[in-house]
Amino acid sequence: MPCLDPSIDPFIFSDSVRAFWQTREQQADAQLQRGQSDQGSRSAATGGKQMDGFSRTICKLLIETGIDEKDIFQRVSVELPGFFRPTKEWDIVVVVDCSLIAAIELKSQVGPSFGNNFNNRTEEALGSAMDIWTAYREGAFRTSPAPWLGYLLLLEDCPKSRSPVGVREPHFPVFPEFLQASYAKRYELFCRKLVRERQYNSACFLTADRSSADSRENYKEPAEDLSARQFISQLQNHARGIICREISD
Repeated sequence: MPCLDPSIDPFIFSDSVRAFWQTREQQADAQLQRGQSDQGSRSAATGGKQMDGFSRTICKLLIETGIDEKDIFQRVSVELPGFFRPTKEWDIVVVVDCSLIAAIELKSQVGPSFGNNFNNRTEEALGSAMDIWTAYREGAFRTSPAPWLGYLLLLEDCPKSRSPVGVREPHFPVFPEFLQASYAKRYELFCRKLVRERQYNSACFLTADRSSADSRENYKEPAEDLSARQFISQLQNHARGIICREISD
């Protein structure tokens, strides 16, 4: 584990989680007012903006390390070249002096459809990582140093996400860590493996119960190596290293 910056608030994403639940409620209410009650939940899940609080917090912390605000992009100009597709939109992109410094993906998962959405999330994350690293290898980012890739996932903390899930093994056994693992455990394993297999430089995995949204301690960190503080520490250390190189040059 890297040395964590003690100045980082242990609940650095508290406001972000609160904003996440508030945005979902607002989107669902808006859909209901338009007479589309049967789509209210899906609208909240697909309408975007739920993770904007996380994006604002991360961008603020990057600026505090010395990255110029004009070099940080969120929601606008976040397209990066891919190898298997022309471009892919990231949630946060940092470009300093024409060099790609960082790209960050922010995702969430709320019930009740944990099963299908788990597969979608894993495929998206793996595809994005392979795409950008292959593009980097092929010179898509010119002479940029290797970028810092980050993946943050917020999962709803509820009985269904915590309950053991069976697996079908008609031909070959699955890896033992997946046996009777809940969706929360599966996501934890997934995020850890993303980092260990060097698909992403760092991953953050949080769980949150919507009934605790207004509390300061409104989310949990199931694993220390996937905590918010380690995620932010690594990102800020990378940013400081870039700034130091810029000064020395």
